[in-house]
Amino acid sequence: MKEEFPIYSIKNFETSNINDVFYANRLNPHVKTHHFTEFPHKHDFYLTVLITHGSGKHEIDFESYDVVPGKLFMLKPGQMHYWKFSDDIDGFVFFHNATFFDEGYLSTSIKDFEFFASLQNPPVVHLENSALESVERLMKELIDEYSTEQAYKQTKIRALINLVYIEIGRNYRPIYRVNSQTYLAKVRLFEELIELNFKTTKFAKDYASQLNVSEKHLNRIVKNCLNKTSTALIQDRILLEIKRMLMHSKLNVSEISSELGFSESSYLIRFFKQKTGLTPLGFVKQYANK
Repeated sequence: MKEEFPIYSIKNFETSNINDVFYANRLNPHVKTHHFTEFPHKHDFYLTVLITHGSGKHEIDFESYDVVPGKLFMLKPGQMHYWKFSDDIDGFVFFHNATFFDEGYLSTSIKDFEFFASLQNPPVVHLENSALESVERLMKELIDEYSTEQAYKQTKIRALINLVYIEIGRNYRPIYRVNSQTYLAKVRLFEELIELNFKTTKFAKDYASQLNVSEKHLNRIVKNCLNKTSTALIQDRILLEIKRMLMHSKLNVSEISSELGFSESSYLIRFFKQKTGLTPLGFVKQYANK
C-alpha cells in the first residue's frame, strides 16, 4: 500500500548546475511556475520561505498560519504542507538537502538550529525592522549568487544560508529551551529513532534500550527538554501520521491501521479518539469543512 500524497525532491523544480541539491527563487515566479505546491505534499529537503508582500494561508502538518509580510517559514524534510496565496504574493524561497549544508562545515550541522532541531518547535517566525531587512538582503544576494557562475559559488551559497539561519535563530523563540547539550543531543536521537521506527515501535522502553538509557531517565530527559513524556512524543508522531493518511491518502481506516502497526482497526480508532476527541471519520468531516 502506498501513500497518495507526493514527495518532491529538488529535481522536481527548476535548478541550476548545483547537482539538484540547492534551489532559490523569488516567491512569485516560483509559485506561478510550480502550481503543484498549492496541494498537500511532502518534500525531502529543508525549505525556507520569506513573505514580503501579499497574503494567504500556509498549512503545515494540520496547523494553519496566516501569511503576511514578515512571516518566515522553515520546514524540515517530511513535513506535510501546502499554501494558498493572493495573486500579489512575493518574497523569497530557497531549499537544499542536508548534505549540501553540512558538508561545508566541520563543527556546524543543520540540526544545530533550534527551528530545525525538533518537530515540537514551531516552523514559523515573524521578522520586523532590521531583522527583516537583514534576511531580505541576504536572500537577494543568495538568489543573485545562485543565478551566476563564479568561483567558489557553492562555498558562498553555504555561507549565505548560514547567515540567514543565524539571523533567524537570533529572532526565533522555540517552545522549550534546554541548557544541557547532552540532553538535547539525546532528544534529537530519540526523535530520529521515532521517525524511523514509529510504525513498528511504539513503547518508550524499546527506544530507551536503543539509546542505552533507562526508560525513567529517557522520560526525565524529554520532560526537561520538551515538557512532555517520552510516550507522548511517540504518540504525537503516530497521531500526525494517522491524520496525514486520513486526509491525503486513499487508504481506509483498516488499511491505515495495518500500515501503522495496529493489530486491529478498533485500537487505532480508540487511540485517535483519546487523543483528539473525534473518530477518524469525524476528523475527516470536520477538516473537510474548514
